[in-house]
Amino acid sequence: MPDAQRKVRYAVVGGGWISQGAFMPGVGQTDNSVITALVTGDPIKADKLAKLYGIKSYRYEEFPALLASGEIDAIYLATPNFRHREFAEPALDAGIHVLLEKPMATSEEDCKAITAAAERSGAKLMIAYRLHFEPGTVEMIHRIRAGDIGDPRLFTATFTQTVDPANHRMQSGYWAGPVTDMGPYPINAVRNLFDDEPLEVRAVAVQTPGCEINTPDTVTVTMRFAEERMAVFTVSYSLPSTERLQVIGSKGEFEASPSFGFGDGTAISYRATIDGKTTEHEHPVVDQFAGETQYFSDCILQNREPEPDGDEGWRDVRVLEAIERALQSGQPQRLDPLPKRPGVSVEQARRLPLAEVPEYVNTSEPVS
Repeated sequence: MPDAQRKVRYAVVGGGWISQGAFMPGVGQTDNSVITALVTGDPIKADKLAKLYGIKSYRYEEFPALLASGEIDAIYLATPNFRHREFAEPALDAGIHVLLEKPMATSEEDCKAITAAAERSGAKLMIAYRLHFEPGTVEMIHRIRAGDIGDPRLFTATFTQTVDPANHRMQSGYWAGPVTDMGPYPINAVRNLFDDEPLEVRAVAVQTPGCEINTPDTVTVTMRFAEERMAVFTVSYSLPSTERLQVIGSKGEFEASPSFGFGDGTAISYRATIDGKTTEHEHPVVDQFAGETQYFSDCILQNREPEPDGDEGWRDVRVLEAIERALQSGQPQRLDPLPKRPGVSVEQARRLPLAEVPEYVNTSEPVS
């Protein structure tokens, strides 16, 4: 159980950039969480990060011993996507809580297996949708649900970055490519902003001439919702970094840029235009990883079920699978209707200050 200071003890599984540059520093901003272990296949990372944070390190093959050690209450899982089930399922079966990076897994089957493990043991499972705790995002969701822009009819988003062709994501096919890496952000955003699930998915992909990867680097997706509402987004690994979203309703619109990122200088503020009047709504830069960790630890300590659970993660993965089928077939893919979820609550917003990030230990292990 949590330590004497009522802090949940985490092991970080996967020592890539997202762990080092965001999660591990962010934990220090919370008042209810602490890192006690690291699991990595890289001995240099194991040595340097263990010394930096004063924690124990384990090799991947030692993961079962860590689960039985009594040294941890939870794991933060940030391995490459295809390894999520490999570590999440045994951790949950052992009664260890799991904070799992998105996408939840690389198949609906794996998502359901992970969720079933949590249900068997009673351990808590949360998918790391950090924007569910970011103040500007939470405010937009609740203003739209309150009817501030009328009936939301159209969602558009762009999310691009330039990725080094040598990066493992560029050589590992669709489930490590831009759709599964960046697509969960606009998919999850529109699902929560519309408070609904898509019924049909179409997709078009291109590969930029000279781009040396084995998966399309730029993809545009169209999703149709009930009552003929529409969402369109584009993700890319081959364009300068940019991110923005726009939601247009019958009375007005919200526009945010940046809209999906985090870190120094990145605050999710937005512009509202309602009945012809435009206003700016600014929010401070917060540590999004600290916020989601503090929330998850609160759920563990208070025995509450986290909001972005396995069902939330599966709903995005089923859309990712539909996009893959649409790209392969060239045909629209239908999705079954689903019941509504309770959704993001106003109380989930967290405003913890941004942590200082130590120098990245960059060795042989792939970034997550």
